[in-house]
Amino acid sequence: MGLWHVFYEDWQMECCGTPFSVGDEVSWPLLLVSDGETPGGGWHDQLTKVAGPVADGVLRDENGLVVAVQEETGEWMRLVGLLTVETHGAKLPEARGRVRAVQVVTQAYARSEPDGPWEPVPGERSLTAVDTCPKWFGDKEADGRRLRGAGVLATLEVPGTDSWLSHAVREASGLPGNAPPGAETEGIDGDSLAALLETFSTVSGPEERRGTRPRP
Repeated sequence: MGLWHVFYEDWQMECCGTPFSVGDEVSWPLLLVSDGETPGGGWHDQLTKVAGPVADGVLRDENGLVVAVQEETGEWMRLVGLLTVETHGAKLPEARGRVRAVQVVTQAYARSEPDGPWEPVPGERSLTAVDTCPKWFGDKEADGRRLRGAGVLATLEVPGTDSWLSHAVREASGLPGNAPPGAETEGIDGDSLAALLETFSTVSGPEERRGTRPRP
């Protein structure tokens, strides 16, 4: 079973989403958004790698995940982006799995001019671990910034798949290279697994954003 970071944006949840908790079984329509188009950019530790044939805007990953993409067609494509829940527009393929970790995403916004619009500040966000996704997200102003609850980042375990994140967790856990998908979550209680997964979804500091941070 593969582990996948999924961003559930605030307006998607507030409009027609159903709050969920760690351990819940869910089924979500997923869209892979390219890193250059993610809110605020800089989602380094949350990005997903997929590879496979694309037809009618749907990619069938070589490791099992079926996900909508922004490209319409391609015999074989390797893509990197942010998996997002998309409940509006065309019907998208759904991924069914168990929620293993949840983090509230707080994004900083600023104005380039005194009366200008609030715009996301690249790379300025924080992640806070919670047990349950809230239904409503607020914001507050501090030091010329608006801090907005932009949604949640959930780690979803999807049967019949494998992922770069699962490989990284298996390696960090000291499992052998031939360990099967799903071995990284066996024998670990829910709280310990959630805490471990949070370490694989972090916000980089200024030095780390300059490229000095080692990747797992």
